[in-house]
Amino acid sequence: MAIFAVQYTYTDDAQRVATFRPEHREHLSELRREGTLLLAGALDGEPGALLIVVADSAEDALAKLDGDPFKRERIIVDRDAREWSVAIGELPGA
Repeated sequence: MAIFAVQYTYTDDAQRVATFRPEHREHLSELRREGTLLLAGALDGEPGALLIVVADSAEDALAKLDGDPFKRERIIVDRDAREWSVAIGELPGA
């Protein structure tokens, strides 16, 4: 298993984002409880988020996030996963 940084880019429709945010956050909370998701949060200054995920590959990281209601509702307009090697510090669960 490795750590992946997944960047979401959201639609600029703030109302749609707000409508589905509670369901999105509950889904991410479940992934956190399972140990798949280590961290997640909004990116300042742009509609999107950064998620830190434990997975076998970039493809696996994205697949683990496929159940996100934001993906189902097409709020996520782009996703990118890249392996992240932590050089300094520690992440919970890593």
